[in-house]
Amino acid sequence: MQKHSKHSALIVVDVQNGFTPGGNLAVADADQIIPLINQLAQQFDTVVLTQDWHPEQHISFAENHKDKVPFETVELAYGTQVLWPKHCVQGSHDAEFHPDLDVPTVQLIIRKGFHADIDSYSAFMEADRKTPTGLNGYLKEHQVDTVYIVGIATDFCVAWTALDAVHFGFKTYVIEDACKAIDLNGSLQKAWQEMSGQRVQRIQSSELLSQT
Repeated sequence: MQKHSKHSALIVVDVQNGFTPGGNLAVADADQIIPLINQLAQQFDTVVLTQDWHPEQHISFAENHKDKVPFETVELAYGTQVLWPKHCVQGSHDAEFHPDLDVPTVQLIIRKGFHADIDSYSAFMEADRKTPTGLNGYLKEHQVDTVYIVGIATDFCVAWTALDAVHFGFKTYVIEDACKAIDLNGSLQKAWQEMSGQRVQRIQSSELLSQT
């Protein structure tokens, strides 16, 4: 199996206990994509992990808003915010990477959502669209021009990461069968439409793993 060009990177989004079965914001069957992600990671010299890393008082937690329940929305200074169950709190088991994730070649871990008053879906920018994570600069410094994105959840953190990757000038692929979605009120279809409209390429893992 041939490795990808050193100008390509794999971004593995939020494969954490909190988003897999048994977690506080579990996505159905999300643990089933982990062996495939491990296999894909072997093809890349540059691998980045993202990790949701929220303080207890995070603005995205429904319990921190009076009379609100998870999956309702509120209007914040930076726009509409979905409210979530408390998840991936800093230092908790929920925030740890899933134990089956085996990516020894990872070079960088991007922790996101650690500012109490801003949520962060994208690996590149926080939700205020002003606060960078540093990933864009890191990839550019390493002469990366193409990114492949996998992980959880397709319709939120994966999609926002992909859209920002295009914005920053990267050729961008989402490996569909190495992602899992929440699909909240049609959010999955909406996310694919937005990604397609911004030239994000939707591919299957077989298109990479079959290359020799």
